[in-house]
Amino acid sequence: MIDLAQARRDGEWLRIPLPDPRPEGLADGTHPHDVRRRLIADGILPEKWLNRLFSVGGIRLENGMLSLKAFPPHDWTDHPLLAGRGEPARAEVLHEDDWCLVLLKPAGMPVHPAYPGMGGTLDEAAVRHVLQAGDPLPVRHIHRLDADTSGPVLYAKNDLAQLRLDEAMREKRIERRYLAIVHGAPRPRAGTIDAPIGKDRGRSPRRRVQPGGDRAVTHYETVKEAGDLALVRVRLETGRTHQIRVHFSHIGHPLLGDTLYGAPPDPRLSHQALHGESLSFPHPWTGRPVVVEAPRPRWFEDALRRAGLKGKMQACPPSCGHIDRY
Repeated sequence: MIDLAQARRDGEWLRIPLPDPRPEGLADGTHPHDVRRRLIADGILPEKWLNRLFSVGGIRLENGMLSLKAFPPHDWTDHPLLAGRGEPARAEVLHEDDWCLVLLKPAGMPVHPAYPGMGGTLDEAAVRHVLQAGDPLPVRHIHRLDADTSGPVLYAKNDLAQLRLDEAMREKRIERRYLAIVHGAPRPRAGTIDAPIGKDRGRSPRRRVQPGGDRAVTHYETVKEAGDLALVRVRLETGRTHQIRVHFSHIGHPLLGDTLYGAPPDPRLSHQALHGESLSFPHPWTGRPVVVEAPRPRWFEDALRRAGLKGKMQACPPSCGHIDRY
């Protein structure tokens, strides 16, 4: 049996030593076509990815070593992501290995460009990061955050990582947790908001809860209350556009600063008080859980202090209710 844990990167190639005695059908000199068929039959690597490697000569077996061309460089020359004017985009790295990258997106920075040549995006920051490291891999974001929400964003650094992380997103194995400051005190103090979300026609970019919308599920627990504001911790089961903002507005507790969804203006906060606290995902090669925490930004800390919500954060007992209405 091939031990994938023994794999090591060697430039563009992933080298995997074969055990002795060799697995049937994986002797030195075996044609790449037959190696591909054996790997597909074993089911340890995606067929789509193996077929792609085979088509570019990316499968080799020699001297007891299985070599897979898992890290081909990408030509970023003249790419639209790097064509924006102004200062090059930069972002803090929260986690990185050969397969994936997690960047800390600040509030005000969009993940991807809204039009060709738009600069200042997190995607641009990801590309500039791998180029500066001398490792021009095809980085691609796996999920997004609203432009004015801060927090961690996960990037795949090669095709296999993208396949597996996209699959993990579809199967809800990537968990995202947030902190939000909301108006009022949600009741119950911990619960689930299960209400479909669709476009608010004629009021773009707003969304709203409506029958026939896409299923949207938000789990929350109140961390602390002070005056007419509360700090809540949120976990997304689905990932609809503006989901947290729409759901809390829908139950009568819009986010602080979120004038788009009914909050009064706050002269000291130009956007919603929402921060991605943590991100967890199965590693695309090992399958082991990776947990990445994102430090709270200064603006969020200041908002907590002004609201009297700053201090040790302890989750309230889960007197969980279920909010399912529209």
